[in-house]
Amino acid sequence: MAEEIQVSVVMPVYNGENYIRQAVESVKKQQAVSWELFIIDDCSTDGTARILKEYECDSRIRLIQNKKNSGVAESRNIGIRLARGTYVAFLDADDWWTEDKLAVQCRLLEQKQMVLCCTGRELMEPSGKSTGKIIHVPETITYEMLLKTNHIPCSSVLMKTEVAREFYMDHAELHEDYILWLRVLGKYGKVCGIDEPMLKSRMSEGGKSRNKIKSAWMHWNVYRLMGIGWFRSSWYMVHYIVNGLKKYH
Repeated sequence: MAEEIQVSVVMPVYNGENYIRQAVESVKKQQAVSWELFIIDDCSTDGTARILKEYECDSRIRLIQNKKNSGVAESRNIGIRLARGTYVAFLDADDWWTEDKLAVQCRLLEQKQMVLCCTGRELMEPSGKSTGKIIHVPETITYEMLLKTNHIPCSSVLMKTEVAREFYMDHAELHEDYILWLRVLGKYGKVCGIDEPMLKSRMSEGGKSRNKIKSAWMHWNVYRLMGIGWFRSSWYMVHYIVNGLKKYH
């Protein structure tokens, strides 16, 4: 009988030839957990496809080529639909994990009977060298806390697959992952965090969150999408800005 899969890892990639080996290898090094990895190539124009051919012989890794450029949200949704694991984890192609991340998260979710777990992260330079900055996460995150700042790094998330399929990701023009976390917390009340930098998060130059004005505009529109009134949205934006200044400085 085939081993039951605990975690389905979903990795979207677009032009990730410089980093994707490190991301994939960090999945392959995961200890004490059975996993499968879906790599969704969103029509890369660099050498990503050539590098991914190196992993074709690993039966745990499935390579998927989008027929058209569909964006990160839909690419992740493809992985969610295909997932066979009890849990689904997200990992961007320019980030990587510590070797014990998935096993520790699986144990904590089973212990606390929650639907989602995130971890702290260490910010890395594009070269992969540490910036020395650690972004912490609370042990418990509520809906109200999440409205004030996004405590949940996407590449750190492990969540129940059945819950991911309740919502999926949409509105890629905004913060699609943040919208998903808010919807999950709106239904399930709270999720858990591990305040250890098990995620190594590369500060890529092209990320949409790097443009702070654009990111703030997207954040405001997430509040409006969630049906939050103008006054409350303004109040939460103040928290978002203050927390953002504390987080990255």
